[in-house]
Amino acid sequence: MRSSSLWTSIGRTCRWSGLGVLATSFSLCSIAADWPDALVSTPGTPENIAKGQETDAYTLGVSAYVWGYPLVRMERVAREYTDVPNPKPATSYRAPLNQIGWARELATPAALDMPTANNDTAYLSAVVDLSKEPYVLTVPDTNDRYYVVDLFNMWQELEQYIGRRVTGTKAGKFAIVPPGWNGKLPADVKRLDVTTSKVWLWGRIRVSADEDIAKVHALQDGFDLRPLSALGNANWKTPAATLPALPDIGKDPLGFYTHLGAALKANTIKPADKALAAQFERIGLTAQGFDPSKLNDAQRKGLKRAIQDGPLVAVSGIVTSSVRREGWDYVRGLDDFGFNYPLRALVAGPYLGGQGEKEAVYPIRYTDSAGKPLTGAGTYTVKFSPEPPNDAFWSLTMYDAKTKMLVSNPIKRYKIGNDTPGLVRGADGSVAISISAKQPASGDKTNWLPAPKGAFYLLMRIYQPKPAVFDGSYKFPQVEAVK
Repeated sequence: MRSSSLWTSIGRTCRWSGLGVLATSFSLCSIAADWPDALVSTPGTPENIAKGQETDAYTLGVSAYVWGYPLVRMERVAREYTDVPNPKPATSYRAPLNQIGWARELATPAALDMPTANNDTAYLSAVVDLSKEPYVLTVPDTNDRYYVVDLFNMWQELEQYIGRRVTGTKAGKFAIVPPGWNGKLPADVKRLDVTTSKVWLWGRIRVSADEDIAKVHALQDGFDLRPLSALGNANWKTPAATLPALPDIGKDPLGFYTHLGAALKANTIKPADKALAAQFERIGLTAQGFDPSKLNDAQRKGLKRAIQDGPLVAVSGIVTSSVRREGWDYVRGLDDFGFNYPLRALVAGPYLGGQGEKEAVYPIRYTDSAGKPLTGAGTYTVKFSPEPPNDAFWSLTMYDAKTKMLVSNPIKRYKIGNDTPGLVRGADGSVAISISAKQPASGDKTNWLPAPKGAFYLLMRIYQPKPAVFDGSYKFPQVEAVK
């Protein structure tokens, strides 16, 4: 456009009283004539600035919550799971720092550490501080018995697997190597790199129904964890060690951000997240901690709203990350969250320790075939035809919808699986399961899965699932209400 034409265009749109306001007139008038632009016409009044600061703190607070929740959760869990009760229940897997803790029995409704715990395997837990050197996990030959040890970093990201599917079931030694370590390992030790200086080992070993638990205990006793420098030292004993306490936040409504600040001081921000994390400085959150003194009243108000809405954003992540098949939902991508921070936060919360779909898939169900919520007031039938295709085993487990815990019942049955004693199968290999709060009128308890009186959900577990589970050729069973 020639100069004279530009001036003519501006003149049609605006009037001004001198050349001194030409630039302002062009930006506020000419552009506004073509596109709506609220920013150029919003005055910087005290009221608008306060509203803006509240909104900015709110949006940053939600983002910080969803991004940082897994780190806070893992730091809290690291302390909870190394705080060993006395006496220690047989279902507890807690152990001191840098030591292995095994549950010696399958989870029951009394096992409250882990939400949505399985009743298929005995759990292993070990919180390991790698700040000084690598640690070596030695595993026994399990003779093809299913086991897995997951290596989670402090962002609740699954970085390595040790176990039947990936490394086999022969005896072996595995070095867990922290970032920046460049030493040499013995020839018989396999190197497994992780990206944080603390890790959580979360393991499972199969316990078949009614088997002699002593056999499982003997295998558990064959697992050994020690620093690399102590490898081969028969007289070595694990020294006592603890993690420093997290800040006491009491009932501080912004206490989560205090814990997030403390966690950031102890864990390096990943390069891919540095630009995001730098934005949080506006709400007093940096790699040096959280400083609420930098907040004014408007920002505090925004952060208080954020801490209420952050969990909702995380929960909503399941909608965009899950696959629905025949009314069952299951999440894929747990081996690599990428930038899906809502899903990572959700898994770190109620589904802490969930594995990637190649290791196990966890279809979940809250409604019957008509879309009505599952409740103990009803009676249902689930027919597997055929049983889920797998290279390990499968189960269907009952959970209380409110507590996310196993359900107490008179026959102490919390799941039905391919190894349930006396499980009745049809001539075609199908398995029909009856679900109700009351024992079936026929008195036959063989294929009965007891439910609570209130709302419940079902969780299917398929360990080492075959491709048919994912490509749609295997049809998940419907949950039919019995009329």
